[in-house]
Amino acid sequence: MRSGFEKRIWLPASAREVEEAGWDQPDVIIFSGDAYIDHPSFGPAVIGRVIESEGLNVAIVPQPNWRDDLRDFKKLGPPRLFFGVTAGNMDSMVNHYTAFRRLRSDDAYTPGGKAGFRPDYPTIVYTNILKKLYPSVPVVIGGIEASMRRLTHYDYWKDMLQPSVLVSSGADMLVYGMGEQPVREICRLLKKGVPFGSLRTVPQTVIRQSRDQELPVNKNWTDRYMHSFEACLAGRKEFSENFVAFEKESNKVNAARLIEPSGGYNVIVNPPFPPLTTPELDRIYDLPFTYMPHPRYSKKGPIPAWEMIKFSVNIHRGCFGGCSFCAIASHQGKFVSSRSEESVMKEIDRITSLPDFRGYLSDLGGPSANMYGMKGKNREICDKCSRPSCIWPSVCSNLNTSHRELTQLYRRVNARKDIKKAFIGSGIRYDLLFREWNPKAGEEEREYLAELVLNHVSGRLKVAPEHTADHVVNLMRKVPFSLFMKLKKEFDNLIAENSLNYQLVPYFISSHPGCTEKDMADLAQTMQHLGLNPEQVQDFTPTPMTLSTVIYYTGYDPYTGKKVFVERTIDGKRRQKSYFFKNRSERK
Repeated sequence: MRSGFEKRIWLPASAREVEEAGWDQPDVIIFSGDAYIDHPSFGPAVIGRVIESEGLNVAIVPQPNWRDDLRDFKKLGPPRLFFGVTAGNMDSMVNHYTAFRRLRSDDAYTPGGKAGFRPDYPTIVYTNILKKLYPSVPVVIGGIEASMRRLTHYDYWKDMLQPSVLVSSGADMLVYGMGEQPVREICRLLKKGVPFGSLRTVPQTVIRQSRDQELPVNKNWTDRYMHSFEACLAGRKEFSENFVAFEKESNKVNAARLIEPSGGYNVIVNPPFPPLTTPELDRIYDLPFTYMPHPRYSKKGPIPAWEMIKFSVNIHRGCFGGCSFCAIASHQGKFVSSRSEESVMKEIDRITSLPDFRGYLSDLGGPSANMYGMKGKNREICDKCSRPSCIWPSVCSNLNTSHRELTQLYRRVNARKDIKKAFIGSGIRYDLLFREWNPKAGEEEREYLAELVLNHVSGRLKVAPEHTADHVVNLMRKVPFSLFMKLKKEFDNLIAENSLNYQLVPYFISSHPGCTEKDMADLAQTMQHLGLNPEQVQDFTPTPMTLSTVIYYTGYDPYTGKKVFVERTIDGKRRQKSYFFKNRSERK
């Protein structure tokens, strides 16, 4: 069962380490496209620790070589229960290519930042290899790459629709979203002796079965049939309708089971588990992470992704912002799960004990910095809601937006003697802070902004208005630029009153659906007029199963049916982005 656990620190990542652990055979083997970093910010490590906590022996094979004689796929042999496969913390295609489809020269999840240690679509590549080598062993796929490809989706890099990755990979099951609950349930059922093939109604999983088979029975679920993959290929209207159904069900507490025909199969998306409670989330962060990369990388150079987050603390999950271009809500859910203060403090205890910690936390945040502790006041109202966003096109009257709890947490962290300063690196939803957008905003929000700016900024506060044009931010499900101007006014007042030389740094997106060259020229002119120097203008990259990507592919808004201008050419995308650089060089 857990033989040798007391002697081990990291999960075994080699045949020698499996032997040293005293195992004849791992129960589960995880293949990951990332280097193995045993930290709660890295999905493969979290899932490995969850499986371990169920009393099972789990090993991990990070960044296997898929090009040679496949020895990395053979070295541990088959597991007793199943293989787990994940591309890692990022979608592999976003990791590999720029928005202009140019191959990147680095990889933040690899030692030394070196590129070339994972294939395109590792979820598919790894699974295909494992199914060829061990056809009788079940393969469970998960992570952001699999999660956002669980149904028919547009692939920007192939410029065409693709079927569910469950079909194209040949895997036996897909776990979507944050996988702790479904993986724990899978492990518990398998330990009881339930055959893997009988696991057809585990929440938050996707299965496929022949179209002529009867659907697995669950009396508590309703079913929603979707257009087939073939129908989506034939008509963009069908694809759009599928997305609307997917997004609405994804944002419900009591979601329907989705059935999408694809080839000779039905792809069946089981409803998700309820969001994690605070005690459940705390228990995940109590798992015995080392907070370090595996020692195998000690002479291979630093891993940039770990260097970036190793002194940061994730205080909540989920995001109710609902931005059109973002996959967070579809993956983590729109309902926020927050950790307890004590859990946060325990993690800081562990971080401060790391050998190179110097007293500075790089972040206290999450998908958005300031959603900690926020949720619906009346759960019954939330139970009936399918809005993609709780704050757009207006702030839900049922949403508790008080920042008091978060401000208290910031102050408690700052009061620690071993913390010199805790920076806030996550993005701030400033629309929650002002009555012009959030009618409930008041003294608590003003207090939060002052606490943030005066005590948690390194000299630059980074925010993301995304654009200045109203019609573009409306398609993004973002607030008008006038709210950014309100933030700038309050920020300028705070730094002037306290004699600080701080900067407000905005981030923008070019070539988002609806955005024309004129819109980007106007944005650049506005920045020049305000004397602001944007930190970054990110060209829009269509990622699977977001609203913006559906608009990009179809050319219209699936909710309104209205046509939307889309810049689809690489030259046009470059011209849009160039306005920022033109104006920046002119100011020098």
